[in-house]
Amino acid sequence: MIREVLKMGDPRLLQQAQPLSRFDTPELQALLTDMRDTMAHLSGAGLAAPQIGVGLQVVIFGVAHNPRYPEAEEVPDTVLINPVLTPLSDELEEDWEGCLSLPGLRGVVPRHARVRYQGCDASGNPIDRSVSGFHARVVQHECDHLMGILYPMRIRDFSKFGFVDTLFPGEDILDE
Repeated sequence: MIREVLKMGDPRLLQQAQPLSRFDTPELQALLTDMRDTMAHLSGAGLAAPQIGVGLQVVIFGVAHNPRYPEAEEVPDTVLINPVLTPLSDELEEDWEGCLSLPGLRGVVPRHARVRYQGCDASGNPIDRSVSGFHARVVQHECDHLMGILYPMRIRDFSKFGFVDTLFPGEDILDE
């Protein structure tokens, strides 16, 4: 089922999500189905449970071809529960980000260039990956939602933040 995505300004987006203690339940499967349906409907690269009003440490992400991020490399479809992120270097990369909770906006956000993420999949099996590039950016963005952080809170230069149609006139960038 496609769920409503909370928009910036909703206080639920600023709350810390709680760890999940039970895996492979019908409730978790229903949540993941709703998250996948919602993310696909909006051409998102990822979605965190708090964005649909569920305060649990559950994120999904994955990119094959995405009209919102036409230049992005592929990121495997991933369910990540109770994540822990560890930067693998001090190197930061700045790039444009959007968010389904901030429709029509983009901003340049610094992120760690390489990160290790650990957590569990929907069955409780461990996940441990070291990633870079767009994959690293997506997982950091989604995990920020679990801490009540929206990407504008990380922007350093607000001259590189605004509405897609104003920032990129004439370009065909899909952004709900």
